[in-house]
Amino acid sequence: MDLIEYQDAEMMMMTLADKLASEISNCLAAHDHVSLAVPGGSTPGPAFDTLAGADLHWDRVHVLLTDERRVPPDHERSNERLLRSRLLTDKAARATFVRLVPDEDTSMDDLARRIAPELPLSILVLGMGADMHCASLFPGAPQLDAALAPDAPPVMEVDAPEGLEPRITLTGPVLRGALSTHVLITGPEKRRALDKAARLSPREAPIATILRDATVHWAED
Repeated sequence: MDLIEYQDAEMMMMTLADKLASEISNCLAAHDHVSLAVPGGSTPGPAFDTLAGADLHWDRVHVLLTDERRVPPDHERSNERLLRSRLLTDKAARATFVRLVPDEDTSMDDLARRIAPELPLSILVLGMGADMHCASLFPGAPQLDAALAPDAPPVMEVDAPEGLEPRITLTGPVLRGALSTHVLITGPEKRRALDKAARLSPREAPIATILRDATVHWAED
């Protein structure tokens, strides 16, 4: 694990956006397209705002979420809704968005086939909860062992711990197979959780499944 500490969150977001733009450019120099998997939520929003304006060959960038709720794309809890307002704008509007939720007439197997051409992920960006979850891989979830298994399908439907709508998530093998991985966290609580996760198994702390090869970006606020 490579841990980078920043003076404040604003500097972290700017640096991460620059780093992602550089990695995208370098990947495109060697490949036809780049697969960029990113989290939902508001935390990475400022980094996405900056990245969206980068002068890149966005028409060769495929963007997908690391996880999504089983809600319509315009729902207030939809990660896709947030992503379209923060990343898939400006110059990045030319990127191809790969939806992580099956359409009405498709199955989870169809979704797995949709995701397959994006693997291995070129660049993976993850958040982490204070409970040490990542994507929608939650400690204690009934599907966690299956989702972390080496033979797990690329995507799975899992239960949400808060008892709300189920979620679709990329699984352990997909996350571990990413060519470049960044974890973005803020605040002392998550720093303590990160330090704890580094000593635990992925079953106890799902974020541990990718920490060894990840670059972790942390700011106190």
